[in-house]
Formats: sequence, C-alpha cells, structure tokens
Amino acid sequence: MNITREQREVGTSILKVVVNEQDYGEAVDKMLREYKRKANIPGFRPGMVPMGVVRKMYGKGAVAEQAYKIASNSVFEYLQKEGIDYVGDVIPSDEQGDFDFDNNTEHEFMFEIGEAPKIELELTKEDKLTYNKIKIDAKMVEAYKDNYLRRYGRLVDVEAVTKDEALTVALDNGDIQVDDAYVGLISMSDEERAAFLGKKVGDKMEVDVNELYKSASQRASILKVKEEELESINPKFTLEVKQIRQFANPELNEEFFKMAFPAGNITTAEELDKFLTSEIETELGREADYLFTIRVRNFLMEKAALQMPAEFLKRWLYVINEGKFTKEDIEKDFDAFLKMFTWNYIQKHFIQTYELRVSEEEAQAEAKEFAKAQFAQYGMPSAPEEMIANFSKQILENKEQSQKIYEKLYEAKVVEYVKSKIKVSNKSVTSEEFAKLAQQA
Repeated sequence: MNITREQREVGTSILKVVVNEQDYGEAVDKMLREYKRKANIPGFRPGMVPMGVVRKMYGKGAVAEQAYKIASNSVFEYLQKEGIDYVGDVIPSDEQGDFDFDNNTEHEFMFEIGEAPKIELELTKEDKLTYNKIKIDAKMVEAYKDNYLRRYGRLVDVEAVTKDEALTVALDNGDIQVDDAYVGLISMSDEERAAFLGKKVGDKMEVDVNELYKSASQRASILKVKEEELESINPKFTLEVKQIRQFANPELNEEFFKMAFPAGNITTAEELDKFLTSEIETELGREADYLFTIRVRNFLMEKAALQMPAEFLKRWLYVINEGKFTKEDIEKDFDAFLKMFTWNYIQKHFIQTYELRVSEEEAQAEAKEFAKAQFAQYGMPSAPEEMIANFSKQILENKEQSQKIYEKLYEAKVVEYVKSKIKVSNKSVTSEEFAKLAQQA
C-alpha cells in the first residue's frame, strides 16, 4: 500500500491511496467464503457451491468493497500518524479515476481533506471590549409588572373600545348570520385596530371577513362552514358589537398571592415589586450576556483571522447531506454557516487547550432554569420545585436538548475565560441604546 499527499487549493489536500492484492486479498477471500456458506443457488446444495462460481458471481463486488474499505481506513491511520488535523470529514475526491476490478489487482483511490487552520491567539489586557448593562427605569418596571399581572387577570365588561379589547360580535351578510363571533383586537396592528376604536355595544360597521380573519380555517370556523365553501361566500358583512371586554389586572390581595406564589414566598405588594425587579435584572442580564458573547465571538474571529478551506467545506456539506440540498442551496446559506463553523472551531480550541469543563451539576442547574422559563411562558411563573425537577430531567435525557444545554454552557465558559484575560469595561445604557448596539453587533 502506498499513500501520497498532494496540495490543491488553499487548505485542501488530496490523498492518493494505492492498494494491491496483497493488501485486500485475505479480506476478499474471507468475504467470499461467507458468501459460499450462505449462497442459495439453483443446482447446488446450500454451502456446496464451488468457490469458482462464487468468485465469478461476487468477486468483483468483494474486491471493490474490501479495497475501498482498506484504503479508507488507511487514510485515517495516516492522518493520525502524521498528526494532520482536518475539518469536516474525509470525503472521496471528484478526481477519482476509472476502476477495473475485473482485470487489475492494483487500485488507486483518492480522498480529499480540508486542512484545519492553526490557531495562534495571545490574549492580554491590551485587548479591550465593552460590556453593556441595561438601565432599569420606572417605565420598564411598570410594563413588566402589567404584563406579569395580566397572566392572572380576568375579562371585565367595558363601555367602549379603547385599545386591545376582546369583542363578541354578530356578523350578517344577508345569507349568513353569526350571533357570537369573536374578534381579538390584541392580535391586530394599530392600523387594523383603528376602525374599532370608540365603538360601543350596539354599534355597527361594515367589514371584510377576509381581512378580519386572515386564515381560511379561522374564517370557516367563525362562519360555521367548510373551507371549500368560502369562495362562494360574499366576504362583505355587517358587524354589530355585542360585548366589549377588557383584561383587568387582579387585586393584590391574599387570594392573588396564594394563586401566584403557592409556596408562600411572596405575600405583599412590596415583596412582589422586589421579585419583579429581580426578574427584570435577570432577563436584562441575559440580553447583556448575549450581546457580549457576540462581541467576544467577533473579536476572536477577527483576531484569529483563520483561513478556512471554504470550497472544500461546500463540497463536504453537499456529500454528507446526500442530495438533501443542492449546491445552490449550500452556496446561498454558506456565509452564515462558515461564520458559525469557524466560531465552533475556535471554541473547541479554547475548550481543549485550557481544559474548560462543564459539570453535571451545572448542566442540571441550566436545565432547571430552562424548565422554569418554559413554565413561565405557559402561565406558571411559580411552578412547584418537583415539577421543575422532573421536567429538567426529561430535558437532559433528550439527546438533542441536552446537547443544546451543554453547547450553551461551554460557550459561556469560553466567554468567561476570554473575559478574564482581556480588559472589559462596563457601561450602562438605556434599553433604546442597547437595541441599537445589538443591531450593529
């Protein structure tokens, strides 16, 4: 067996592997003996087929399979022995020649690798980044509190439409009458909502149900018809307001605190305000951390200035996806892929070089935070500890979700390590200023 390496475009090498009968002969014989043992060919008893017949029927395929297998394995052994690091994976080269497994005993296979660029990063206090904290103002606290209390609010009747009320209406186009249709103004844009402002119970207006209810399935449900019947229905209806209801925040009484905080940890309005401020700080802290992570990523990628084997990676993506994506599809999204691929490569360097580790306890704590956020999203901001623990366990038992948890934590480890080696300046900004900074990142 002979292996030679040839440089092609920047960061790409071709490995030529020449194998002969001495390399694959024994494996082929073993494979054919197994065929002979299992062969069921008319005219021969099972296991009694002459080897000559077996070799004639299966010999070419056996040589092709075993020769390629040995060539492929030898490439990985060669890369490990020579200490050659690569990105992606080893793929068959497009430069592959013709094979004659019937007549030749020597066969040449060609493989392609994308060479991993060397990372040389020296971090010092001369390297500077800014960590932006978001200032908490009264308006932000009030909006957050209102949104939080709405989870426990109730619908109450009001006299007129003022903003995002829930309406019960009657619809009539002469052919179809619906007495109890629902119209939710909260889901409308300001422009769509404008026509309803000021309306009172008993008021009428002309509407187009195609504009009022965007989806066909929703229109069919409201009008109590089948979707295929919608085309024949006149969409112009007279709408009469029957009821106007608005969400009202709950009273901060004993009943509310028992419902919102069954553990009994918060029982007064003052304690609620402290809790909500803490929640805001945590949420804003996550946003600040995320922006800083982007800055660290961009800083490291610019400082490392790695030259990835881009053209090889495009071919690699095409091969490993087995036709799921066209080359045009890959080209369209490649810049975003390359950026994330490079960032993951740099993270791997830091994790391995500085032996950064995520403990099982850290993963469990992060899974619990994720579980809490999920419960809060579905109206359970104070879910029982046992419920959170069970859900977090399910998260970590799910391979895909567990991987995301660990990836997030490892990224945080890398960012914290970099933060400890460079100079970081803290600067507080308003939420509006932060939004502009985030757009620029």
